[in-house]
Amino acid sequence: MTDIESNDNTAEGTVDTLKEELFTSLLSYGKPYNMERIGEAYEYAKSLHEGQTRKSGEPYIVHPVAVAEIAASLGLDTDSIVAALLHDTVEDCGDKTDLHEISVRFGPVVAELVDGLTKMVSINVEDKKSQQVENVRKMLLAMSKDIRVIFIKLCDRLHNMRTLGVREESKQRSVALETMYVYAPLAHRLGIQKIKQELERLALSYLDPIGYAEVSDYIEKKYGQNRDFIESIQEEIGKKLSEYDIRFTLEGRVKTVFSIYNKMYNQKKNFDEIYDFYAVRIIVDTELECYTALGIIHELYKSMPGRFKDYISTPKPNMYQSLHTTVIGKDGIPFEVQIRTKAMHQVAEYGIAAHWKYKSGEQSKAEIDRKLQWISKLIETEDETRDPDEFMNALKIDVYHDEKFVFTPKGDLIALPQDATIIDFAYAIHSEVGHRMVGAKINGVITPIDSCPKNGEIVEILTSSAAKGPSRDWLKIAATSEARGKIRAWFKKERRAENILVGKNEIDREMAKFAHEITDAQKNDIVVTVAKRIGIQTADDLYNTLGYGGISITKIAPKLRDEYDRVAAKSETPHENITVDQVQTTQKKLKSSSGIIVDGVAGMQVKFAKCCNPLPGDPVIGFITKGYGISIHKRDCPNVVGAMSAPGADPDRWVTAHWDESDVRPSDLYEALLQIYAKNSMTIIAEITGILADMKVSLLQIMTKKQTEDDIIINLKIACKDMRHYNSIVSRLRGIKDVERITRGYN
Repeated sequence: MTDIESNDNTAEGTVDTLKEELFTSLLSYGKPYNMERIGEAYEYAKSLHEGQTRKSGEPYIVHPVAVAEIAASLGLDTDSIVAALLHDTVEDCGDKTDLHEISVRFGPVVAELVDGLTKMVSINVEDKKSQQVENVRKMLLAMSKDIRVIFIKLCDRLHNMRTLGVREESKQRSVALETMYVYAPLAHRLGIQKIKQELERLALSYLDPIGYAEVSDYIEKKYGQNRDFIESIQEEIGKKLSEYDIRFTLEGRVKTVFSIYNKMYNQKKNFDEIYDFYAVRIIVDTELECYTALGIIHELYKSMPGRFKDYISTPKPNMYQSLHTTVIGKDGIPFEVQIRTKAMHQVAEYGIAAHWKYKSGEQSKAEIDRKLQWISKLIETEDETRDPDEFMNALKIDVYHDEKFVFTPKGDLIALPQDATIIDFAYAIHSEVGHRMVGAKINGVITPIDSCPKNGEIVEILTSSAAKGPSRDWLKIAATSEARGKIRAWFKKERRAENILVGKNEIDREMAKFAHEITDAQKNDIVVTVAKRIGIQTADDLYNTLGYGGISITKIAPKLRDEYDRVAAKSETPHENITVDQVQTTQKKLKSSSGIIVDGVAGMQVKFAKCCNPLPGDPVIGFITKGYGISIHKRDCPNVVGAMSAPGADPDRWVTAHWDESDVRPSDLYEALLQIYAKNSMTIIAEITGILADMKVSLLQIMTKKQTEDDIIINLKIACKDMRHYNSIVSRLRGIKDVERITRGYN
């Protein structure tokens, strides 16, 4: 449901200004909006939402107006703006209006858009997993009918995220998680970077506020040290481009908080390994000028090997086009340069929405449909499988993946996820190519079909008319939903008798785990009842679905157990009594793979906080990051102390944690940070590195900073085993004559 409350004392002064502000905003975009229709929609929505307020206390009409303004910023048309104003009326004011009334007043197109938005929240399913799948499925179906539905939904979600702070903590968590894992990736897949980046930033601030603050501090410190860097780089580049009479626009930026967070925690990179922290964007008129500008950049600066990407000749699936290169600027600071045309920039910022923003809807529907083929493929996947996990995995791979580009021998380009195999490549070409595949070559060399071709390689699929079709094992190898869906469809059509046998064997193995034997009639009763619970009519149909992979045995195992217990309870077969002494109870230790035991929280990923780098032997505490695992901090970490004392701090998000000494092996190494204050002598660095080498301590990073003419600060990142090892290292380093003091961590 939407965020509404009833309140008869609506703040009319606020509402009276909204229409004027909306019209001013619409006019600023210079599009030929039908202001009369939009005005009528505003007045109608205002009357329907009268007396309703949001959690913040604002009149509810503030929300649809904000959604309409965001939609206008994407350049959407009049129908979209009207639908944005009315998007909550059917759901929240159903006793006052309906879709027929909206169709009569504002036309069938607006009614269909509102209907698509309303259906996304009209869910009644058995469990939360299925509910999530059903919601996403409805979203995809609505998108396939009219892509403007998801544009408006993204605008709706963006405004809800901007105002999420007034909601209760549990609601913040669920909305932020859904935003991070569904809406932000969809915005990315549609190429709408402006919305995607803001959704990611806002969601992260609720899911892991400590990590968010930590990365924000990193950015502020680094940018503060080199505040004039981007400006000076832009001046140098602009001067050189002008010498070649190239018309251009220059933009500078620093990397987003979420992007850096993702690289630090998910890609395990150190802050100083992020080479595109700074970026300069060059926007020119023509594609030829893009490549000319690239040559100028490489003439001005030294390029970093392996850091050039040409997305102009090979666009991303979301239509993104640009040249990317990373070069070394003055003072040895790396930065990224992006080069694109104005048209490419419009698509990069607004994705498919750019067709409305810049082409006034003239883009042919056929071309837009072609660029949205991935939606229909996902819907086909959902039709082929009843397994919620399978569908959500397909969504993650097809919507969230980083892509690679592989060539056919004829030079055709196939875009695939990074972990895609030759099987995925074959089915991406055509179903029959996959079904008749007997082998493959990569760059002319015979290769196993479970191999993963690399970016830019040429793959040739070897086929035979005598091939008997795919193997069931291919379902375990294929990475894309398209390939798995086509394999399942083949088995469903061609191997029903075999599928039934396979499915029956799977259920027999599962039911053999139960304590008591049952009759064939009881077994059939159990299977038929389970089948009907998941929408399948007969036992054979369930066996068939299991056999071709439409559902996994793990998904129906709990239901089989439920029905077995029901049948067994009716049976007159005496049950063996079990005494308390026969039941062995043990408390399960909930541990990560990093030597940490977390009390009371199972199945959570553990990460070590970068702000304090805890070591074995340190007293530690865990912070539940709402979707990003448990962040382990030292108990005396300043971020912990600050977060615990902050207004509105939630004590339930802090969990006890301690090191499991039995699981910390001597070979395990952890990062530790040392800050050494010393006299600036010619031998100080050599003495420090010499001691580390003598102690066989890996030096991961060293940075120096001049404090005064005579004093220097040396920051070290080393690998050590535990606090005992750390203290012995510090003790040796303190023996150096010029070392004045050593602190842990960087200030």
